[in-house]
Amino acid sequence: MTRIAVVGSINMDLVTQAPRFVGPGETILGEHFFTLPGGKGANQAVAAARLGGEVALVGAIGDDAFGRQLRDGLAAENIDLDHLVMLDGCASGTASITVAGGENQIIVVPAANARVTPAQVERAHALIARADVVLVQMEIPLETVEATLRLGQRLGVPVILNPAPAQQLPTDWLRLARYVTPNQHELAILLGAGPGEDFRSLMQRAPCPVVLTRGGDGAWYREQGEPIHQPGFKVEVVDSTGAGDTFNAALAVFLHEGLPQAVRKACAAAALSVGKLGAQAGMPRLHEVEHLLAQ
Repeated sequence: MTRIAVVGSINMDLVTQAPRFVGPGETILGEHFFTLPGGKGANQAVAAARLGGEVALVGAIGDDAFGRQLRDGLAAENIDLDHLVMLDGCASGTASITVAGGENQIIVVPAANARVTPAQVERAHALIARADVVLVQMEIPLETVEATLRLGQRLGVPVILNPAPAQQLPTDWLRLARYVTPNQHELAILLGAGPGEDFRSLMQRAPCPVVLTRGGDGAWYREQGEPIHQPGFKVEVVDSTGAGDTFNAALAVFLHEGLPQAVRKACAAAALSVGKLGAQAGMPRLHEVEHLLAQ
């Protein structure tokens, strides 16, 4: 069983289904409203656990109703929460999500996630040392992302950096990552791309190996030489929220099988995840991924 340490955000997703996205100053009637557990860190932890990983989560929640609900949900997925802190007098993170036509728009309020510190990562030193793979994203402070990358390097544990939400990062940080896993838009921001620069050329000039997600088109990956394409799987899209998180989790769980096989399985898992509303609700179990691949 792959041991995975996730350092990242935990949110309550406030989801509105609408017939279309609104314009500035416009009001329309929505179709449905849900509160669902989310946050890129929690999403990746849940997805990895459902795919058979032994998962621990390093993060923070508020001492509020959302926080208690989020903690109970993570515990129900058999995720190790010894390094999850509940902060007094602080709200839990939230994400306001509008879903229309299978696409989504998201506004995140970090709250407790902004108080995940490098010191908290250091306190998880023994946990990370035992891990086979570490997953980290960018809904927590950048100094904590850097601390995770540097600790992984010191301990010889591969770190997968999911650079979302995207911003340009120092080259020496990127060199610390075993893989970075952006989509095309995030890769352009990450590397400060020029207008119209092709994503394949960006992958080749990145200072670390890149696994690029392309939605329904699947993924591209490169360690050396030319980027290689892994086609996607054709499925009906209900809600794409959490597909990238499912992809990252699967990549971590199956990385020991080699990068080509891990990317193929990650594309299958991500495809299955878009068939239900909500980030975590659609995340598949291992047997579902195996069934899709067998077809």
